[in-house]
Amino acid sequence: MKLNSGKAVAASLLAALLASPTFGNEGPVPKGVPHLDHVFVIMMENHSYSQILKNPDAPFANQFAKSANAANNYFAIAHPSLTNYLEVVGGSNFGVLTDNSPDWHNTTCTTNLASGVPATDVPASPDVCPIWGEGTDAATPLVDTTNETTPPSITAVVEIDGKLAIPASKHISGKTIADQLAEAGKSWKSYQESLPASGADGVDNSDGFFTSQAQITAAISGEQQTLIKLYAVKHNPFAYFRDVQEGTNSHSSLKNVAGFQGAGGLFEDLGSGHVPTFSFIAPNQCNDQHGRGNGGPVCDFDPNDNGTQAGLNPALIYQGDLALRNIVSAIHNSPVWKEGRSAIVVLWDENDYSSVPNLNQVLLVVDTNYGPHGVQSGKFYTHFSLLKSIEAGLRLPCLNHACDSNASVMDDLFKTHNGDRDDD
Repeated sequence: MKLNSGKAVAASLLAALLASPTFGNEGPVPKGVPHLDHVFVIMMENHSYSQILKNPDAPFANQFAKSANAANNYFAIAHPSLTNYLEVVGGSNFGVLTDNSPDWHNTTCTTNLASGVPATDVPASPDVCPIWGEGTDAATPLVDTTNETTPPSITAVVEIDGKLAIPASKHISGKTIADQLAEAGKSWKSYQESLPASGADGVDNSDGFFTSQAQITAAISGEQQTLIKLYAVKHNPFAYFRDVQEGTNSHSSLKNVAGFQGAGGLFEDLGSGHVPTFSFIAPNQCNDQHGRGNGGPVCDFDPNDNGTQAGLNPALIYQGDLALRNIVSAIHNSPVWKEGRSAIVVLWDENDYSSVPNLNQVLLVVDTNYGPHGVQSGKFYTHFSLLKSIEAGLRLPCLNHACDSNASVMDDLFKTHNGDRDDD
């Protein structure tokens, strides 16, 4: 009897160890989403829920939100863009509240996690020390008066919904879902449009050919156009992590970053059906609705930062809508969409024009090849909910703030036809 009791205790301890965090701030595998074979996340830029929904210049996004499943009470976390990208893939801002480029391959700098001092726009911070290890991230207040403000027109921006604040956590792991996938023997890629042929290493910005590192800042001989920053490293969050920069894990390095065209690119991978388990897809800054000041009329920034549709550049919205349609169509036409269970997630990183009282609400659409469509969810979700839901579907532990109790799994958007949310 004592022996059986001892075995029971040992079994309980083993189960507890298996359920406990495997690295830093990881928790149990979340429940509520059926097993997924492939996930495609498409990140659009800098427009709020009300700027996209019912916008006649975004016909595909609006049709997609109706024909697939839409989250109508979904919020970005903070500002600026990079912070939200990090939160989507890593469940934390890692102390980074700026769009600064990485401090490439610096192995001696102190991370913001280790120092506990956030990287900010005001006061200005240096390039971001490659993220690794464990430590303290930055708090998310109700209202931010420091980052992504442009006085005198914008002096304060709303974080999340203006009601939820997130205190800094002292137990943040400097890793992302890419590390989790590599540890689980699964694959990932970051597809970045207009990435130069030389690859992502050391590149902050590129037009697909020239890079800012090549110092093409003025017009080349015989031309008037300066470098259009189509690819931006701030939209490639994995490049900010030391393990990816250094390639310390052969399954998680800058080799996992590819462009849209050519061998190993997004469209060839989709055409062949040889896609990774997790695909992070970032159109360039003329196709993701971000805009560039020197990209021509179609790509010009929105003329008014008041958060309304009236202040938008209609051509920029329409061009991004066409780009989104082409990517979604390519996924639908891929052999992989006809096999197993796959999900497409389309979202906007932040509203960008969140001057008080505008909330940081953005549109998120989930399209699956296995479940019901037309679901219109009013549940409160954030970027942390998205990460937690993807981890649930890929059977990965929750990571960092995705483990928070108020980060709800998006079970209504990923469910099967019979209502099952956690089957194999």
